[in-house]
Amino acid sequence: MTSLSSRTSSLFGSTLLAAALALPSVQFAYADTPPERSVVSFKYLNFKDSRSNYIDPTAAPNTGGGDDGRSGASGGGGIQAYTFRGVVPFAQVWSVGTSFTYDSVSGASPTYHTSGLTPMKDSRKAVDVQLTRYFSHANVVLGTSYSGESDYVSRNFSLQGSLETADKNTTFTVGGSLTDDTTDLINLTKTVPGTNPSNPFAQKVVPVKTGFTDTKKIVAGLVGVTRVLTTSDIVQLNVGYSQGSGYYSDPYKFVDNRPRERKSTTALARWNHHFKESFTDGTARLSYRYYRDTFGIKAHTFDVEYVHPLPGDWSVMPLIRYYSQNAADFYVPVNLSIESTTPGVITETPQPAGAVYYTEDQRLAAFGALTFGVKVTKKIDEDWSADVKFEYYEQRTGWSLSSGKDSALEPYSATSIQVGVSRAF
Repeated sequence: MTSLSSRTSSLFGSTLLAAALALPSVQFAYADTPPERSVVSFKYLNFKDSRSNYIDPTAAPNTGGGDDGRSGASGGGGIQAYTFRGVVPFAQVWSVGTSFTYDSVSGASPTYHTSGLTPMKDSRKAVDVQLTRYFSHANVVLGTSYSGESDYVSRNFSLQGSLETADKNTTFTVGGSLTDDTTDLINLTKTVPGTNPSNPFAQKVVPVKTGFTDTKKIVAGLVGVTRVLTTSDIVQLNVGYSQGSGYYSDPYKFVDNRPRERKSTTALARWNHHFKESFTDGTARLSYRYYRDTFGIKAHTFDVEYVHPLPGDWSVMPLIRYYSQNAADFYVPVNLSIESTTPGVITETPQPAGAVYYTEDQRLAAFGALTFGVKVTKKIDEDWSADVKFEYYEQRTGWSLSSGKDSALEPYSATSIQVGVSRAF
């Protein structure tokens, strides 16, 4: 069990990896502004979740009575990621940007609902390149990316163009992308209850399928408009649509068979307001994102950030994010009359009789989530800058705005810290 694609999204939660178009982000900037200098940067991310009931299937029975036999309890999973980025302008009207990311994940992830936690470990390497051509009132961005891990490969190609009006107060953006993913499982296994009567928490690993390969293709599009309202206010509206076909199921879940087609629509509204120097000289960033897809999921995301400058070229940015979604149409909730409540005993809820599609993936259940964070940035000199960002994330079924909540799901929380440094030339 070493799928980073499925395991990572479980670790980060649906909010952090919510479905989005694989396109270059539309920025609050003029379309004809190339970078003035080359920039290289490095970022390190450490992420830790708080799974509390992981049981090591290789753990020996505990005879000391200290932890009810769960001597192999792990307590969660983690991710460490290293990213190098660079942007270089050339020939006055061109720029090329590239990034390389290496991340590793280890820990435990549920095989159904929030139970049956099993160990996993994998690593991923990803690279992307963007070539931009600037014109007097427009730009065109051509991008490609590749991501590979032990059982999953993703390739993406994108094209985006922006055009601004003569007064430079309004920018229109349109883009499209194609993503081609391959799932390649050489030896898929799952963890089931063991047979050792002296250790009821023991588990064993059994093979499920060998040589399983499938693909998924996603075509996406985006249109957007950015408008400078006043010297202090900028607003933006983006609308995206994607259509995918292929393998959407999670092979590491016990009960999981999802439709092979998925269509989604996204609307994103942003507002940046700069407070005058006589007040705070800071900038508030507010955004709202609405998402819906043919799986039956509707989601809302509210973001609030405030960038406040401090003496000595310091700045601080507190942030808060709220996310809510309803359950997918084919989500199977916990049936307490069937599922065992004894830790370590894996007894998932069977799929409904006659159901074509079904999943016990908690990421497709109804839940709400809150993220609190703060970012501190220091401009060291004209060339160097550094930043540190901390976030705390927690999700609960009771925080969802929708009905049909699965109250038997356990809460989930995680913390992350990101450190970065950049150098301009």
